[in-house]
This record gives sequence, C-alpha cells and structure tokens, in this order.
Amino acid sequence: MQVKMNNNNSIDADHLRRLTQIGLALSAEKNIDRLLEKILIETLTITNADGGTLYLMSENERELQFAFIQNQSMGLKMGGTGEKITWPPIKLTGADGLPNHSNISAHVANTAEAVHIDDVYHAPGFNFEGPREFDKKTGYRTQSMLVVPMRNHDNDIIGVVQLINAKDPDTGRVFSFPLKAQELAKSLASQAAVALTNNMLIFELKNLLDAFIQSIALAIDEKSPYTGGHVRRVAGLTMNIAEKINATHDGHFAGISFSEDEMQELRMAAWLHDIGKITTPDHVVDKATKLEKIYDRIEDVKTRFELLKCEYHLAIRNAQKNSSGHSLEEAARELKVLDEEYQFLVQVNSGSEFIQDEMIERIKKIAKRQWTTSSQILPLLSEDEVYNLSIRRGTLNDEERTMINNHAALTYKMLNKLPFPKKLHKIAEYAAAHHEKLDGSGYPLGLKGDQLSLQSRMIALADIFEALTAKDRPYKKGKTLGEVLQIIKFMVKDQHIDSDLYDLFIKEKIYMDYARRELAPFQIDVE
Repeated sequence: MQVKMNNNNSIDADHLRRLTQIGLALSAEKNIDRLLEKILIETLTITNADGGTLYLMSENERELQFAFIQNQSMGLKMGGTGEKITWPPIKLTGADGLPNHSNISAHVANTAEAVHIDDVYHAPGFNFEGPREFDKKTGYRTQSMLVVPMRNHDNDIIGVVQLINAKDPDTGRVFSFPLKAQELAKSLASQAAVALTNNMLIFELKNLLDAFIQSIALAIDEKSPYTGGHVRRVAGLTMNIAEKINATHDGHFAGISFSEDEMQELRMAAWLHDIGKITTPDHVVDKATKLEKIYDRIEDVKTRFELLKCEYHLAIRNAQKNSSGHSLEEAARELKVLDEEYQFLVQVNSGSEFIQDEMIERIKKIAKRQWTTSSQILPLLSEDEVYNLSIRRGTLNDEERTMINNHAALTYKMLNKLPFPKKLHKIAEYAAAHHEKLDGSGYPLGLKGDQLSLQSRMIALADIFEALTAKDRPYKKGKTLGEVLQIIKFMVKDQHIDSDLYDLFIKEKIYMDYARRELAPFQIDVE
C-alpha cells in the first residue's frame, strides 16, 4: 500500500490512524528480525520512499550495523529474516577519535537530529561516495534522502532509519521528502524504537534467564566429578525427542506439535530437573563405594586386617621358635583366610554386584572377628559398616537413597516458588516428575498414567537413558547401547516408561544420534 500525501503539510486523521495501526502491529511482533523488516517496510510505505536502510547501534555504541535493506524498484531485500548482511558497519568516529560527521547516518546517530537531503549529488558536507558507487554499478539514481534517529525511552540512540527517493505513487517521479513525510518518519521511528527496545529487552531477559538456568545446572553437575555434564546431556536428549515429535506427521504423535513457548518451557524444565540436588550432601552424591563417607572407610578395615595379620605373623614366628608344626599350620591358614575375607569385602564394597543372603551372612561372620587397640577389644566391623556393606544393590543405603530421592520433591518446592511467566508456569511440574513411573511406583508423588504429562515422560526417558549409558559413574561403567535398549524395553513392559515415546525413540533412532555425540566407541554395538 502506498500513501498519498495531501497538499497541506499537516498530519491528518488518516495518517494518525495509520500510525496507530502500525504502532499496534509493531508492538505485537515478537520476532526481532521480522520486527526490523516491519519497521523499515512501514516507514517506506507511509513516506512513499522507494528504498531504505535500517541500522542498529552496536553494543559498544561505536558503530551502526546494517540490520535490513530494501529497495522496491530494484527488488532488493537484505537482512532481517533473510541472509545476514556482511557489509562492514558504519564507524561513529574517525581515525582521529572524533565523531564521524562525513557519513550522514553516523552524523544522525552522533547528533540525534534528522537530516533531509533534496539531492545527494548536490549536497555539501557529507560523503556520498557509497551511494554514487552503488548507482554506478546498478544504474540506479539515488536522489532524495531522509535520515532519522531512533530513540528509546532513555533518549538513547538505538538505531537510524535512512530513506531514499520519495516517489509520487501515480507517476513514479522522484521528489524531495515533504514536511509531512518527514514528520511521519520521525513519529514512526519513535514508535519503532519503543517496540524494538521492548522486544530486545524481552530477548535479553530471556537469554539472561537461559544462561542463569544453565549456570545453576553447571553448579549442580560440578558438585560431583562423576556426574558432570549429566544435566546438559539430559536437556539435549529431551529436546531431541521434542524435535522429532514436532517433525512427525503420522502415528501416535501426528497431532502433537510443541509451540516455541512450549519448547522453551520444556527446555528450561529439563535444565532444572536436578536443581533439588543442590542441597544433597556431596558425600552422598559422590558415594562411589558402600563404605564411603568423607573418605572410603575400606582403608580403616584394611588397617584392622593388617593388625590381625600381624598377630598371626607373630604366632608363626613363635611356632617356628618352639618347633610347633600345628600352630604354624593353623596361623598360616588363618592368614590366607584373612586375605580372602578382605578381598571379599573389597569386592562387596564396590557396589558392582547384587548382594545375596549368603553374602550378608558372610559379612556378619567376618564382623564377629575381634581386633585389639591399645585399650580395648573391638569387633572387626562396626554395625554401621556391616549395614552399609550389606546394601543389596549399588552403594547407597536406605537413608541415603531417601536423601537422593528427596531431590525431586525439593526440585518442585524450589521451582514452584519462582514467579515464572504464564507461558512457563509448568516448569516445576515437568522438572519434578522425572522419576515418576506410569504404574505409580515412582517418586516423589507416585503419579501414574494420565497424571503424568508428556513433557515429564520425555524428561524421564532422557534421564534414564543418560544414566544407563553414562561412562563417568564411579560405581559402574557405561552400558552398551544394546544392553540399555534391552533394559528400557523391559521398563516399558513394566509400565515404567511411556511405550509410545519408546517406539519413537527406536523408530527415529534418537538413541543413535545421542550415541554419536556422547558415548565411547565401545558402547555403540547396535545401529
């Protein structure tokens, strides 16, 4: 649409109405690149300009950067949502460090005053070699020019709009920008600056929030040298699953598509799913062996065994001295038994195998041995050591397991207190449910079936897959893909994991994309 200028130079009601409509449209646009295009296109339209350039102030406020260029008669369009403009920026100062007033756009940015030129070929005071060179190469004729600053609410210059060749919409004749067009351009530039500032502020706040969330996740991972990268990997895999769902046009997920806001909400939930671990004691998070607290207490056990062995070595020397073959044989046999028992405890302490009843009985029997300090006789193993060595699977006892499991409830408690905007209000729900299971046997709330959102199920699948394949845990080596997929298949059968998500995971080979990024070559045993 082109706007016809009335003969008088005042802005009439139609123009005011048009400016209002443009202002509303600019305020509604959330995409910065599309907003940049709208700003220039609307300014070209309302002033009947043939072409123009929108510049943005650089972060260091020393340059004007090309943001969007359009020339209607030449069919030229660069920047914005298209390919990025690679032209060098306009310097706001010269080599001498003084303000650059030879370039008209730099002059406007430096002075915050609009400039109108009737004919750039006959305009003293500015260097128009750029437009002349452009005209020479293209056959275009740059004539009239209007350059206006864009000021934000703090009165800072955030950009410059440069318009070229005001044209009569009926005849196409190029003429000078009339006073009305100049006023309209200034008014529109002011509205555009407000819309752009708001948009950029929202964009910067979003980036700040994302960066802050990732910093928290990094801090949680850094609590343990064995889980570094866990949160990043879970978040990345979760978003891989979401992207595949969005790209699916048949099957169970054909009618499901996550919006940009929903993707952001899911991404943040995945990054924050372990935030509750921030209060979990380090020695529990890092518990590499069953006897580990601040240090691995197997070393204390080893010392006691060595003291016991010293007693038997002494008995052997006495037996040799007294030529007692029976005592010598008995002491040697006990030394061998002690070595075997210690090696058994070392193996049990690693947490790498399931502890059966007979193994627990053996631990208790070993514990009944006694060793002597300088002042007392004590059992070889304390009650707490027996309790921890008898852990059936893994390295955590019941109290420590509860402590670890509590991180999910704490995740919800912490995130639910944050005033997330409406479009992100389910972050706490999604993040805290990553240990829930479809059959209701998960934690912290024992949710099941439809009580679990698709987003929570996605994070849960990603968390389980990452944990099973992780090659940096102290108590186990990372399993191979074949082993992991078989385990997850059984978990689907037991209604712990969503079967439709598992089918998508297999069909789209999401596991293989992850494996190529994150796993060691020996783990990739399937295609």
